[in-house]
Amino acid sequence: MTETPPQDAKATTTRMLTIFVFVLAIFVMFDPTLRSALGGLVGMALGPLWGFGGEFPVVSLFITGAFMTGLSITVRHFFTDYVKQAESQKAIGAFNKEMRQARMENNTYKLKKMTEQQPKIMKASMAQTTTQLKLMPVTMIIIIPIFAWIAVFVGDLDSTLITVPWSLQTDLNTSYVFPSWILLYSLISIPFGQLLSRGLRFFSFRKRLNELNAAET
Repeated sequence: MTETPPQDAKATTTRMLTIFVFVLAIFVMFDPTLRSALGGLVGMALGPLWGFGGEFPVVSLFITGAFMTGLSITVRHFFTDYVKQAESQKAIGAFNKEMRQARMENNTYKLKKMTEQQPKIMKASMAQTTTQLKLMPVTMIIIIPIFAWIAVFVGDLDSTLITVPWSLQTDLNTSYVFPSWILLYSLISIPFGQLLSRGLRFFSFRKRLNELNAAET
């Protein structure tokens, strides 16, 4: 009897956890009772912190978006090697360029050699992608309960009429494909997430550069 390799067991666990989290997300999305229970539980912590008694819903959404985005990006940051990621992307770009050139020149010998090397080149890229996929359940476990709280928070507001960039007066529960509160949350969280991600990446590269300079001196 052969034993399952440890990496296979870890991969299976990751897949099962990912499936569980996505199933949970679907239930929270379509089951109002579960969403209300989960949101109420999270609201016991977040409500007193920045719920403001429902008086400033836009401010509450802004803080929640910044908190949730910042937390998930920070978690990914500590498990991502940006230097290796950049090196992998550069290597793949150069490899693809060489392969296109070989096809244009109809260089069958070079194409054969590069085709043999392709799995090795792609393996480095897949390693980075696998790391991101492993972190997805962790970030989703953070995001799902907070989204449930936002839905409960908006549903409990005395008035959901606010002014937004696309309308002088809109209801947070009005749907434009998605409810307005999700669009407002995205308007807040996406730019903040981009700035935070770029900032963390910049500091990571600068730290690595300083380490290389220190090693040379």
